[in-house]
Amino acid sequence: MNRLINMFKGTQGTFIGLILLVAFFSIFNPYFFQIRNFVNIFDQCTVLGVMALGMTAVIIIGGIDLSVGSILALAMMMTGWVWKDFGVPLHYACLLGLFVGTLAGSINGMLVSYLRLPAFIATLAMLSAARGLANIFTDGKQIYGFPEWLTNLSVIRHFGYINITTVIFIVLAIISWILLSYRKEGRNLFAIGGNKEVARLSGINVKVTTVMVYTISGFLSGLAGLLMMARLNAGVPQAGFTYELDVIAAVVIGGASLNGGIGSIPQTIVGVFIIGVLRNGLNLMGFSPFVQGMVIGGVIVFAVALDTLKTKER
Repeated sequence: MNRLINMFKGTQGTFIGLILLVAFFSIFNPYFFQIRNFVNIFDQCTVLGVMALGMTAVIIIGGIDLSVGSILALAMMMTGWVWKDFGVPLHYACLLGLFVGTLAGSINGMLVSYLRLPAFIATLAMLSAARGLANIFTDGKQIYGFPEWLTNLSVIRHFGYINITTVIFIVLAIISWILLSYRKEGRNLFAIGGNKEVARLSGINVKVTTVMVYTISGFLSGLAGLLMMARLNAGVPQAGFTYELDVIAAVVIGGASLNGGIGSIPQTIVGVFIIGVLRNGLNLMGFSPFVQGMVIGGVIVFAVALDTLKTKER
């Protein structure tokens, strides 16, 4: 129980913000505060949450990954393409999709570590390349008709509320929390984010660790693509467009510092649900996606400004 309490120790501010958001939308929309809608919010947060786990590690080491949404689409379309056009069994095609996502992430890491490109530039290039490839495979067309077992991952609910895609997110979140909080490898990420040179002098292989972090981010983005494919029952080359903004927003809202060295999985999860509640609530109130984007942008500015003030105080 004490570990569970400590797990959420640093989340008071963001958690209170989440509660206030839920209260606000519940007052102004009678359909918001319903079990069915909360289940829907959780489903919507699953894909975002899986990507946010990887982004948390990237931001902790002082990096950024703008390519997560495009890697999601690339893994999704690669899976659908080899399944439909080449007759590869879907479970093998899914493994190929995961491999492609992992490979894209490792390329990001090598560009940042060994070619010393700024993370912003390296991942921006991958954003463009991965999105282009996702459209090239099928000439920008969607892929439909996947086997029933794939869609059942998101359709069939166990105990009335939870599906397999949600279970995958929960398990990954627990594993990520343990690795970052209680393992030497996780603590190394905070050391790198705090000061790369000091981390190197203390015996941490900064380059290899950086490549591994971006590789994991790519793998999780690829996995998120498969989870979205199960939910949509389709491969959509435009999937994940601008998701990188929501993912970064969730991590920063959760308290991670873009300067590196600060961040946690529980806080990121709260940030993910803040984004999910915002989008769901604004949608129920009839606001367009453009207005939702403006609100999310404002939230990002507020969170980064708050982080800047905290950094100055330290």
